[in-house]
Amino acid sequence: MSLEIKNLYVMVDSNQIIKGFDLEIKPGEIHAIMGPNGSGKSTLANTLMGHPKYEISNGEIIIDGALANEMKVDERSKSGLFLSMQYPPEISGVTISSFLRVALESHKGVKLNAVDFYRELQEKMKELNIDPVFAKRYVNKGFSGGEKKKAEILQLAVLDPKYAILDETDSGLDVDALKIVADGINNFQNSKKGILLITHYNRILEFVKPNFVHIMLDGKIVKSGGPELAKEIEGSGYDKFLKNSGKE
Repeated sequence: MSLEIKNLYVMVDSNQIIKGFDLEIKPGEIHAIMGPNGSGKSTLANTLMGHPKYEISNGEIIIDGALANEMKVDERSKSGLFLSMQYPPEISGVTISSFLRVALESHKGVKLNAVDFYRELQEKMKELNIDPVFAKRYVNKGFSGGEKKKAEILQLAVLDPKYAILDETDSGLDVDALKIVADGINNFQNSKKGILLITHYNRILEFVKPNFVHIMLDGKIVKSGGPELAKEIEGSGYDKFLKNSGKE
């Protein structure tokens, strides 16, 4: 069982962005994808989750043996896929508590007792060092960048998916918020969960230790290695890889 991406090609507004992407994420593994702006990282994340703007022109996305290319977003979610978006939207009038309860009910196919759910939600928020008042706020309404990222990690904890795609979850965070987010990721991760962590920088990888690091340029992986590869990027940037790919 795994999340498999096979020879994936993706177009956006008639432009080919992903160009032959291959990756397999097995339960228990953390894969980090690094790359400069414009390399296709967020396109990959949105395509995996089924955003209609992104057209698969070739290749396959397979979730635990099931072809997901034609699955709708909710079907992919119920199959165990989760996306923490780089820019999560605001939802006025819907509290985080209500949003998460309805989402979990949809996943489980059962009606949850609101009082019991709220009590369990408060426990999870306590574990993540998130203010209890957070649950009563509207989803992302007036949130700072750090608060939005915490809300995404809270969703991750509540929905408990099998495969988590985290698109620049560390973006714009101060050190304290980064540690809270990293702790949430580490608490989620176990031998039954797979994580795809998309980031520009090595900073979050100091707190969340990947098994594999991949460099993405021009819509495909150009180099794979261990955590030492992220250190190399921190020290010398992407210039060497850009030169080798002819994209300097």
